[in-house]
Amino acid sequence: MPELPEVEVTRRSIERPLAGAVVRAAVMGKPLRWPLGCDPASLTGRAVGSVMRRGKYLWLVLGPRPGMPQDDAGGLLLHLGMSGSLGFHPASTPPPPPGPHDHFDLLTTQGTLRLHDPRRFGAVVWSAGLDQAPASTLLQRLGPEPFDPSLTPERFHARLQQRRTAIKNVLLSGDAVVGAGNIYACEALFQSGIDPRVRADRISRPRAARLLQAVRDTLARATALGGSTLRDFRDAHGMNGEFQAEAAVYGREAQPCTRCGAAIRRIVQGQRATYLCPACQKR
Repeated sequence: MPELPEVEVTRRSIERPLAGAVVRAAVMGKPLRWPLGCDPASLTGRAVGSVMRRGKYLWLVLGPRPGMPQDDAGGLLLHLGMSGSLGFHPASTPPPPPGPHDHFDLLTTQGTLRLHDPRRFGAVVWSAGLDQAPASTLLQRLGPEPFDPSLTPERFHARLQQRRTAIKNVLLSGDAVVGAGNIYACEALFQSGIDPRVRADRISRPRAARLLQAVRDTLARATALGGSTLRDFRDAHGMNGEFQAEAAVYGREAQPCTRCGAAIRRIVQGQRATYLCPACQKR
């Protein structure tokens, strides 16, 4: 599943190519997780603005239709679901005809943005603003962004104190901080020396501070390496991620720990695989 680093890599890979573009048409394929919420023809003529990210959602700002007032503006909220990816095809090299897993094309003067999603858990949703439904409804439960300066170690610790479940599950839920998906949660917990099974409300302030820093360091490094390509993730230009090659514990069951040499263990938490070093990570 594309996580925060992969979504941020995607955002960066489409922001510049779409700068100054004007929508020529929008073409829907098979139904996605949620309906588009507008007539695809109503997107025609809108100018593409900034591309932002909130958690694992992308927000593509679209200006008003020609001749309409500014309050006609809005945007598309995109989610890549379990298996989705966005590809960008410049106007000079048009894309091939849509395949069976291509479900949305945004044709612009700069090129075509295409959503490819074999499992169709992704979504493209029109909203008049991030503070208006349906965008506000979809985003309201997201925790703070990992690099938000207002997320201090003290506030992070306070959020953990409200949860009585395993810290790995809390990270995956996105309540305390968004973006730490399975691979990155495993890696951050290893870096901070915390056993993934320890209850969140039993983590001390110093350990919470180390964990928050580890989450930030892990996500920053993953983004710098283009994310992780475990199956089929690519950025909008077809490039693979490389973080998985640096993973210290994820996917390394029975292999020696890079710190102490103990065998990496694999356990299951909440139906998800968790990897840890039983010697380095303490309860």
